[in-house]
Order: sequence, then structure tokens, then C-alpha cells
Amino acid sequence: MAKRSSLPRTMASKMKISSSSSSQPLQTSIFPSNLAFARAFGFNVPKTAPYLPSISGGQWVVLHKSIGISAMHMQLLYNNKVVIFDRTDFGPSNLSLPSGKCRYNDEAIAVDCTAHSLLYDVASDTYRPLMVQTDVWCSSGALHPDGTLVQTGGYLGGAKKIRLFSPCNDDDCDWIELPQDLKVQRWYASNHILPDGRVIIVGGRRAFSYEFFPKDSQKTLEVYQLPFLKETTDPKEENNLYPFLHIMPDGNLFIFANQRSILLDYVNNRILKEFPAIPGAKRTYPSTGSSVLLPFRLTGGDGAELPEVEVMICGGAQGGSFTKAEKGVFVAASNTCGRLKLTDPKSQWVMEEMPMGRVMPDMLLLPTGDIIILNGASKGTAGWEDGDDPVLTPVLYMPNQPDKERRFIVLNPSTIPRMYHSGAILLADGRILVGGSNPHAKYKFSGTKYPTELSLEAFSPHYLGPQYTLLRPSMLSLGSTNKGISYGQKFSIKFTLSLGSQGFTVTLIAPSFTTHSFAMNQRLLVLDIVEVQQLSAFGYQVSVYAPPTRNIAPPGYYMLFVVHDGVPGQAVWIKLN
Repeated sequence: MAKRSSLPRTMASKMKISSSSSSQPLQTSIFPSNLAFARAFGFNVPKTAPYLPSISGGQWVVLHKSIGISAMHMQLLYNNKVVIFDRTDFGPSNLSLPSGKCRYNDEAIAVDCTAHSLLYDVASDTYRPLMVQTDVWCSSGALHPDGTLVQTGGYLGGAKKIRLFSPCNDDDCDWIELPQDLKVQRWYASNHILPDGRVIIVGGRRAFSYEFFPKDSQKTLEVYQLPFLKETTDPKEENNLYPFLHIMPDGNLFIFANQRSILLDYVNNRILKEFPAIPGAKRTYPSTGSSVLLPFRLTGGDGAELPEVEVMICGGAQGGSFTKAEKGVFVAASNTCGRLKLTDPKSQWVMEEMPMGRVMPDMLLLPTGDIIILNGASKGTAGWEDGDDPVLTPVLYMPNQPDKERRFIVLNPSTIPRMYHSGAILLADGRILVGGSNPHAKYKFSGTKYPTELSLEAFSPHYLGPQYTLLRPSMLSLGSTNKGISYGQKFSIKFTLSLGSQGFTVTLIAPSFTTHSFAMNQRLLVLDIVEVQQLSAFGYQVSVYAPPTRNIAPPGYYMLFVVHDGVPGQAVWIKLN
């Protein structure tokens, strides 16, 4: 059973509440009749305000026992379809390409007529094969502002490749490989969308530099050296691959590798600041932890006041763990998380302890502003056969809980180990899509402790429980957003609510490109609520300001959630431009 606690009212926005029928607060004018109605029909509604859900352990559902490939990389698109891909250099997968389609002269076999990528449709719970031309193993990606996935790098023949996948609603869209290449081989690199709409690609194995897509025609340099990446490389272990990248509200780039982090002015190729080293474990591949920016809390539409920025990094492995794991000795993973206020001139890491140690965790921001940590192992590191003792139980972390001892809550376990080469992403319906796990050089289904996983499952957090149906907002429309939303624009959201209201938040979440325990480009913004109006017995309208600048929210598609007392509704997609 999961530990239970009351969900705090996270990041409750200031609200000016008005009603079309009454000047009284909403809870006075509407709650009594709705509560009586709900209880008369047997719904389990809390009897005391505020009407906040308790934290239950959530629910796991296996969607497919096999999708034919192991989900090493995942990206949610604005049409609620998910691009999933693995690698191409290990031989055939368990998913066939359409008749007549094959790859030739592959690194593994001469003719390969199997798929190493697919497109998963969330609504229909179906998938179809896609065709990648070159090896995408341990590559990286980001969404262009128009919603196209820009995917870069990989292994061998794919190490310099740039690939595009544009969303479509038919069965014709597939991968496009561009004729132009990256200037440097990028294997185990990280990407981030920038405020100007370009993608920055940072690092990679023996690649101590960064570059951009598309190239800036006004610049003479195409590759920018970054000695910091070489300085953070450990002999025999590296521990600086897939660096953690986060764009700051001033437009500069936070980069974390191994135990160190810097603030990079990538426009002028200058390091502006080095932050204190995080104590304890190593945190990037193969001593893999995970990283998120805590939610930005926005005020007003003019952007005059930049939000406070805090990064959180959890899990990892002690130095030397990788070389020991290669010899069959598995060292216990770190159980620590560190929080660092990047906007504090004298910032220092504040350390906390998870309920269990974890290497290769996935950290995802939830619509409520909380964080879920799942997947991974309790011993060893990332790498072939280098992890042991899977951690099946996710944990919920509530960053605004004042009592540090109550911030972590252990949730219900999965039955499927998700080790090396697994991943997780947030869906627009609030579930977590989880797949992958292949700690072997090839697909291996028997004769091993942790077989290759081709399954796909979904985790429904506590807020999706049926007991909260009446608290869940149901979105109707967004006002004047057909052509997207401008920065700083005031706009309105109409929705229905069977029971309410006590308090609302409106959050924007950028969908992540997730691989190797890092959700690239992930970002959550709590919008400034201007006004909430009750339009009818069950109808509401909330007015908010869009994020004020591209630095705070790079252009592109975001999931917009209305959250009512800790219970989010289905997201709608908006485009910031």
C-alpha cells in the first residue's frame, strides 16, 4: 500500500473571482447543491473543505505486451501521437516494415525489412511502423516551433545525421533524413530548443563542443568548443554524457555534467558562471541520474519580473561504480536529490533523500507541479549488463511541501523492470507512458536476468482515480487561439466542472524528448490567473496571461492543463509564437 497524505494546494494562484449570478464566493454559491447532488448519487466526496485528494498509489496498465521494438527514445507530438524508436545496428526487430520497404547495407545485416521506429496513437491505442534510414542509437532530439521533431546524431553511419518527423493525421508521414550533416559526431549528446527557434546540440562521446540546427548563416563558426565537457570526463568512466540542459529565463543555458554545472552564453560562447559541485554521487551517464527545472511561477503579462529558477537532480552512482559493474560488482545507487536555486547569487545545493537509491531514474513534471520519479535500478550504473536490482516503485515528490520528511510518497509498483534503455513521457491525458528496457547488445528474451522489454504500459497517478471525477475540469474551448498565442497575451479558457470550486491553477507543459533518463526540453509554467468567472451552474471561464517572453517559454507547442484542487483535466494543445 502507498503512504497517504493530503495533497497540498501547490502553487495556488491569486484569483479575482466573479460570478454571473452572484457576488458571493463560488464555494458559497454553488457547493451546497452540488455536494448534495453528488452524495445523493453515491459519489465519495470529501466532507470538509478544501476538497483536495489524498495521495493513493496510482494504477499500472499494460497497453501492449509487445510493440515489436524496445522504447529507447520517445517524443509526444501535438496530435497526441508518440514517436518511439530504438536502434538499427543489432539486427532485425520484432516489427515488420510495410511490404516492399527494407534497409540495405546496414551495420548489422545486409537487408533489414524490420522497423526500428513506430508511431503510437494514444487515442486509439494502436501503432504503425516507421522507417529510419541510419542508426539512431543513443541520439537526441527537440521539437521545432512548428511541431516537427528535429532528431540528431546516433551511431556509426547515423552519428552526424539530422532527421525530421512532422506530425500528420494520415498514414503517409515518415522519417525524412536531411542531406546536410552535423559537423561533429553526436553520440550520447543532448538537445534543447532555444528562444530563437533553433536547436542546440551539446556534447556526445569525445565531442567537447556544441552546434546548432539550423545553422546561422551570419556566423563563420559552425562548431563551438566547450572545454567544460572535457574537464568533466572521468578516466575509464566518462560520467558526463547526455548532459542536463535547461534554458534560463534570461536566455542563457544551464549545463550540468558529472557533478559540475555552468551557465553558458551560447550566443557569445562565454561561460558566465560556474555553480558549486553537487555533493556525493556522479549524476550523468553512465552514473545516470535525472534532472528537472522546478515549475516557473509567472506573474503578470509584461515579464518585468523574472521567475525564481531552481533545478533538481536525483539519483546517480558513486565514482568507480561503472568499472566495478563491468566486473560484476554492483554498488548501491545514490538515494540523494539536490536542489539548487540558480537565480540566487550565492546558491548552494540543498540535499534531500529519496525513499530508495536509484540509478537510471526518469523524472517527469506532472500537471499539478509535482514530480514523479520512476524506472531504473538500485545498484550499478547504465550500460550493458551494468545495472542490478530494479526499482519497481515510483515515488511522487511534492516540491512545495514545507515538511521535507513528507515530500516523497511511495506509489504502487509496476511488475516490469525498466532498466537501461527504458523511458517515460507525460501524456496529455495526465498518464505516464512507460516503455523499453534492453540492457543487452542485442534483443535477448531468455537466459538472462533482465530480458529485453518490448512492452508498453501506462501509469495513472492518483489524480486520475475515479473518486475525483467530479473535481476534474472538462475543457470546452480556448478563446481566440486559432493562430496561436502571443507572448504576454491575455486569453480565456472555458470548461465545465461538476463540483467546485475551491481553487484553480493553469499550467503549461512542454512535451519532452526522453531517452537515457533525461526528459529533454521539459518545462512547466504556472500561468498568472487574472479572473475566474462562473458562467452557468457547471460552466466556468478562467482568464490568464501567456508567458511574457521566449526566454521563459521557447516557441512551440505546449500542453495546457486546468487543475482544480490538485485534479487536472485533459490538456489541450496551444502554440506559443
